[in-house]
Amino acid sequence: MTSKARAVVLVLAFILSLWAVYAQAYEVAVMIAGGMGYLVWSHFREGTVFIATQAFQRKDFEKAKRLLTDIKNPKYLRKRRRNYYEFMSGNLALKEEDYEAAERHFQIASLLPFRRPNDKAIILVNLANINLRKRDFERVRGYIAVARNLEVTSRIAQIINRIENEIPKDEQ
Repeated sequence: MTSKARAVVLVLAFILSLWAVYAQAYEVAVMIAGGMGYLVWSHFREGTVFIATQAFQRKDFEKAKRLLTDIKNPKYLRKRRRNYYEFMSGNLALKEEDYEAAERHFQIASLLPFRRPNDKAIILVNLANINLRKRDFERVRGYIAVARNLEVTSRIAQIINRIENEIPKDEQ
């Protein structure tokens, strides 16, 4: 749910809870209050990351960006949500050619847990690419070394090899 949708549901739930108290249906009022508490909790801990992920996978990048900007404090997100928030934010910044923001988001994502080592390797490859553009070959080698130690798909392994080949020979 977006922030606006949560606000509408909270207002309706509050009105319903007032009615429940008026009707002396205290059990119902407590259940509604619990639901309201969950909505507030999920706003901070879950955010709109899940629906942004769905939009990102459909390549609807404008919607994904809008949903991610709906999250005001990403530091409050759960680790399993924040990793995807940072990953998608980094990719969206890359699409806009904002390399500083992309690097910042990917660096944060690299510190967070992912389910598969290949996901972490993709982040490290993106960091290596950004630093290759900046001609910071020492960092490129560092990111590549860490990515090589992870279990990666053959596609990611080929990208790692390609990045290594792009480092000038006199810099190695």
